[in-house]
Amino acid sequence: MSAPPYMRPIYPGARTVGSALTVLAHPGDNIMMHVAAGICRENDVVVVAMSSENTDAMLGELLATSFRAHGGVGGAIDGGCRDVSELAAMKFPAWSKAISAKGAVKATAGDVNVPVVCAGMVVNPGDAVIADDDGVVIVARMEIERVIAASAERENRESKVRARLAAGELGLDIYGMRAKLEQLGVKYE
Repeated sequence: MSAPPYMRPIYPGARTVGSALTVLAHPGDNIMMHVAAGICRENDVVVVAMSSENTDAMLGELLATSFRAHGGVGGAIDGGCRDVSELAAMKFPAWSKAISAKGAVKATAGDVNVPVVCAGMVVNPGDAVIADDDGVVIVARMEIERVIAASAERENRESKVRARLAAGELGLDIYGMRAKLEQLGVKYE
């Protein structure tokens, strides 16, 4: 399942893959992210869902430093990030819907490692998180093997098509679109 287009990397070239460490937080309050940093394991990606709409910064350079020290490899926040220059300099990849100077308080309990809905996606602890410049994708833990096999198959197929396109063949012929265009009444020279 892919995140909506508003979930963007906070700097170009950001990419990560890891296991979801989920957090349910309240707007403007990142105390549960500090709890998550305490249980973070190698290759965890913190996935932060909000109890209601929020654009306040939930992740900044100091919290990212803590996650990294415990093996964390990135974050996907359905809220905001701050210190983006520092996060980019330390190469801590994060995706969020906002960049905000407004920091968070530490006052309200939430949950860690429970199923959450982040950016419209259901995310369970341990699901695979794959993220790059194109956005964030969540793969259910039980589907990982199947998705890896399907991805390898698709890459193999696209590699062959790429070679045909590079040799000058048209997508119109490779994908058999000429008959469809004729059916649609499209004429071209």
